[in-house]
Amino acid sequence: MAGGDWRGMDRATLSKAYDNSGAVAGSSAFMASLRTRSAAFRAARSGELDIPYGAGERQRFDLFRCGRPGAPLLAFIHGGYWQRNDKAGFAALAEGPLARGLDVATIGYTLCPEATMTALCAEIPAALSALRAHAGPPRLVVSGWSAGGHLAALAMACPEVDAGLAVSGVFDLAPIRRTTLDDGLRLTADEVAALSPIRHLPRRAGPLTVAYGAGELPELCRQSHVYQAAWAGTGLPGDLLPLAGDDHFTVLDQMARPDGALTEAALRLATG
Repeated sequence: MAGGDWRGMDRATLSKAYDNSGAVAGSSAFMASLRTRSAAFRAARSGELDIPYGAGERQRFDLFRCGRPGAPLLAFIHGGYWQRNDKAGFAALAEGPLARGLDVATIGYTLCPEATMTALCAEIPAALSALRAHAGPPRLVVSGWSAGGHLAALAMACPEVDAGLAVSGVFDLAPIRRTTLDDGLRLTADEVAALSPIRHLPRRAGPLTVAYGAGELPELCRQSHVYQAAWAGTGLPGDLLPLAGDDHFTVLDQMARPDGALTEAALRLATG
């Protein structure tokens, strides 16, 4: 976990420190391939698509069932720095968990700047509540990647959640407010304080695995290390899962594959 203190970085340097797409050659091609695979998955696999949990256009979830009665549920929240992508583009990630006996839901949400970060974050608990009522799983694991990792961490306080798997997340929004990402997010100081998971560790929660690619940008690695240490420091259950050889994007293959490390982690969390 290398890298200097973000507080000493100017805006351009700090923006580069969070530019995952710029740091990974071929990231655009990887995401385009994932969208293609996801479209094929949605076309070939029967599922309950675009189930509303609110009135907003993106306030929808897709639910795919593994075929085993009473299966645990993995609820996945997509990334894109809260400003891009959609749930449909990540459907292929359900392949791994489905093959291992988990039902999978992918959650959509309103993007910034159409929504404020406060409004966006409030959508996830509403989605989880609706999903729990609709699917009725015996155990629900909330997961997410990148911005979705942030949202999954916040959701650990929700009563619907039994465990969590936060992948390549951002757990302190303070550095983000000083990057070019904030041009669209328009974070306030109050939002940084209220919506940074590291500042609001729950008193009680199920186990949380904090995962990241060992080849990610130092700031992303630092965020995961510091957050998991704070989580464990309060006595909350969970672990840190660095994935050797993976970057911010290839880490997603660890969920798409039935034998992937993230699929294995989700299975452990889902079976308690």
